[in-house]
Amino acid sequence: MTWELDASNVGTGLPLEGVRVLDLSRVLAGPLCAMVAGDLGADVIKVEGPSGDPVRQLAPPRFGADATYYLAVNRHRRNIVADLRDPRDFARVLELVAAADAVVENYLPSQFRDLNIATLRQANPDCVWVSISSASSTGPLADSPSFDLLAQARSGLMSVTGTSDGAPTKVGAPIADVVAGLYAAVGLVTGLFARVSGRPGRHFEAPLLESAMSALVNQAQGYLVNGVNPGRLGNDHPSITPYGPVRTADGWLMLAVGTDGQFEKLRAVISDSVVSEKRFDLNDDRVAAREELGKNLERVFSARGTGEWLIELADSGVPHAPILDLAGAFSQPQISNGDFIQLTSAPAGSLRQMATPLLVDGVRPKIRRGPQALGADGSLN
Repeated sequence: MTWELDASNVGTGLPLEGVRVLDLSRVLAGPLCAMVAGDLGADVIKVEGPSGDPVRQLAPPRFGADATYYLAVNRHRRNIVADLRDPRDFARVLELVAAADAVVENYLPSQFRDLNIATLRQANPDCVWVSISSASSTGPLADSPSFDLLAQARSGLMSVTGTSDGAPTKVGAPIADVVAGLYAAVGLVTGLFARVSGRPGRHFEAPLLESAMSALVNQAQGYLVNGVNPGRLGNDHPSITPYGPVRTADGWLMLAVGTDGQFEKLRAVISDSVVSEKRFDLNDDRVAAREELGKNLERVFSARGTGEWLIELADSGVPHAPILDLAGAFSQPQISNGDFIQLTSAPAGSLRQMATPLLVDGVRPKIRRGPQALGADGSLN
């Protein structure tokens, strides 16, 4: 089977133009990895089983027949249907693997064996093979099904998210899937570089559990150094203060005062005698007295509205931001007046989507092809 490039991926000038990626993955992390490659110019073919990627049905909300969940991570690819248990379909997928520069998959080890994926991989030992797994294949959890929520629970992320007197809380977006998908994309691009450097056939594994734990960065490193569980601090930072929301007369404002110099600038803006006391000069001392300092900052900031404070702080050198909902986030000029939101097409009609956040030589790549209907580019049987 020949693999001709889709017309939308020819003449783009993008870094991965001409690279062929076969996406055998489902749900979020794997499709996100393949989408990153597609955003950067790769020609991606997604193979779905006869019933489709399960994420198509993770709704509401929907846009036409498909869940918006599916639409979020499945642009820039052609879509074909194949049943790997059917010998004819298997043989044709094998031909696609043989022509691919990279393959992305997220089968459990038991599924890998049952579907004979090793035979597919052997068809092209020089291609970059990217596996998204529940947990590293060398450990006891490798064959346990997992999802973003379970990875957040098992990784420790939920133990540091939420208020100290409340329940452990998940992050409000599938952060474990996203981090794993991005690590997988790093592996894919690294493998392509290795091929160019004469070291083909690299296998990269992006495990969901370990990827989620890597997102803990400073929290995890602190535990590894001192053995103390950090616990939940709500919106407070374990090492910096003031570094969180403060209440205003009509809402909230986010402060991110990361240095003693920035704290001096905050003091200059608010001109409060208590906050200006020497005992708050150093961050270590502010962290130790975070509750008292927080009460005094709330006393000051609650005297005026958020809009007034945003004007007051605008040129102060104090890191700050309004706390926006999604409507506010998408309507702020940085986003609404730029090209991050682009119009593309989906089976149900025109669709607004977030494009890649990456700029290539100062230019954001355009969305060339929107998400496709199941089997839009045919089946293999």
